Amino acid sequence: MEVVIVPDARTGGELIAASIGRLLGHKPDALLGVATGSSPLPIYEALTAKVRAGEVDASRARICQLDEYVGLPAGHPESYRSVVLREVVEPLGLTEASFMGPDGSAEDIQAACEAYDRSLAEAGGVDLQLLGIGTDGHIGFNEPCSSLASRTRIKTLTEQTRVDNARFFEGDIDQVPHHVITQGIGTILEARHLVLLATGEGKAEAVAQTVEGPVAALVPASALQLHPHATVVVDEAAASKLKLADYFRATYAAKPVWQGL
Repeated sequence: MEVVIVPDARTGGELIAASIGRLLGHKPDALLGVATGSSPLPIYEALTAKVRAGEVDASRARICQLDEYVGLPAGHPESYRSVVLREVVEPLGLTEASFMGPDGSAEDIQAACEAYDRSLAEAGGVDLQLLGIGTDGHIGFNEPCSSLASRTRIKTLTEQTRVDNARFFEGDIDQVPHHVITQGIGTILEARHLVLLATGEGKAEAVAQTVEGPVAALVPASALQLHPHATVVVDEAAASKLKLADYFRATYAAKPVWQGL
């Protein structure tokens, strides 16, 4: 696992967007796994700017979804499909044909979960999966004590998560679904490159346990330690509880330019 400490979220977004640009440079039809929420927005903004400036050609890129609410129609403004189309696909100049995600409105949700796992495999696998992290160490909607071998499946949202997400539903918790489809940790670990961006002091403890703690289902993100190519990008605030922060800074400063992110 590589840990990169940056001054702020904008710098982290630029760094990751540049890495995505290099990936698309040698694999134009790369499958990019995207996450929702506020953490990855600096990445999407930086990547969009590079595409519009002609620095990156994303015309053949493919986009896939990390998770989805169950029960919201695809056209609902807060379905994650709508969010990804709005924040990633459209700004990059792509169409829905380049996008794939689980069907949260399917009659048979279990079948939809299995179908999505198959679709990812049939697409050749995810080349780069972007991740955020919860204050409890969750990735996707894999809450603490999720199986580290889990596949795409349905999960029940905790009451706190529904309270937190109510802000996207006019503050009305009754509008927030109780269930979601999420890629499982085992599914996530099949991506060729995992990139997690975390910013803010509120994520510091989760980052420290993910990077320096034991691999444990209690901290789902700690499974990144098992991956051969995982990158954790954090700002100074999110890095504030890392015991080896100075080592991580020195290692990155001495990293060969050709090695990339």
